[in-house]
Amino acid sequence: MSLVQRLSAFLRSPRGQQLVDRGRRELAKPENQAKLKRLASRLSSRRR
Repeated sequence: MSLVQRLSAFLRSPRGQQLVDRGRRELAKPENQAKLKRLASRLSSRRR
């Protein structure tokens, strides 16, 4: 079984769904969105 297949199966499992839901809740928080924007701007400025 390839890594992609195993990952896909995990994400369909109950534990995988719990982690996906937790991630969505965390991403909905404004402070985490701000952290991601800062990280994205740092990464994009490195590429230039």
